[in-house]
Amino acid sequence: MNWDDMRIFLSVSREESLSGASRTLRLDPATVGRRIARLEAEMDAVLFVKSPQGYVSTPAGERLRAHAEAAEQAMTEALSEVRGDEHTLTGTIRVGAPDGCATFLLPHVVQSIVVANPGLSVQIVALPRVFNLSKREADMAIAVSRPRTGRLRIQKISDYALHLAASRAYLDGHEPIRTRADLAGHPVVGYIPDMIFDPELDYLAELGLSRIDAASNLVSVQLALLRAGAGIGVVHDFAMPDAPELMPVLKDQMTLTRAFWLIRHDDDARVERLNRFATTLAEGLRAEMARRTQP
Repeated sequence: MNWDDMRIFLSVSREESLSGASRTLRLDPATVGRRIARLEAEMDAVLFVKSPQGYVSTPAGERLRAHAEAAEQAMTEALSEVRGDEHTLTGTIRVGAPDGCATFLLPHVVQSIVVANPGLSVQIVALPRVFNLSKREADMAIAVSRPRTGRLRIQKISDYALHLAASRAYLDGHEPIRTRADLAGHPVVGYIPDMIFDPELDYLAELGLSRIDAASNLVSVQLALLRAGAGIGVVHDFAMPDAPELMPVLKDQMTLTRAFWLIRHDDDARVERLNRFATTLAEGLRAEMARRTQP
């Protein structure tokens, strides 16, 4: 058995398919399949069962995965020490985040970190769903709700506020909105209801608004709809500087508060490079949110 076999095994286990693992590994799916078959023969054990959902780990596969991930972590730490980069920010780090954070906050923060650390490359993955760190989709992820299960290290980054907003052109062309009752009859922009991936994003229900007239699964598209005059919707306060056409609506009467959480796999706590990056990232996000929401 060699480490390359373990690397391929882990990729299939995380992606739950040969095609997914082949994309990650940049190998042909047939090659990945042969390597898994060879590993199973060498270990005299069935590691995966093929199902309509993909490759599902057997109990033997689950046991091997725990050891393989421990070996992977040891290899990562060894490489970091050998290269002497445990005290510097170098290499590639992938950060997953909901698209609101990824669009309006992370670019400014990441650029500052990269400029200060020339040997560092940061990948921002913006997806409207919860990231699976156990599959190593990212080195760390930012979420809008605190996970309740899993071997994770969780750090609260900061609270943030959201308010209703609409474009100046829209507001100028309609009756003034002075109370909640005045919202009746106005078109509403929000998430596609069946694509809300976290209860914390169900803003409109909390505000008593049930009808959605224009919807998207992406915050950036919702903001574009509001800027185009599609109606009234919930906007992150930190996104307002990017949308000068928008005006707050009922800001003193209706406020939503949410939080960002930084989530990491528990095993990564031993990697000093990732610890330093996580600290720098959290501090940068707090500073950027404060900068973008100051009066």
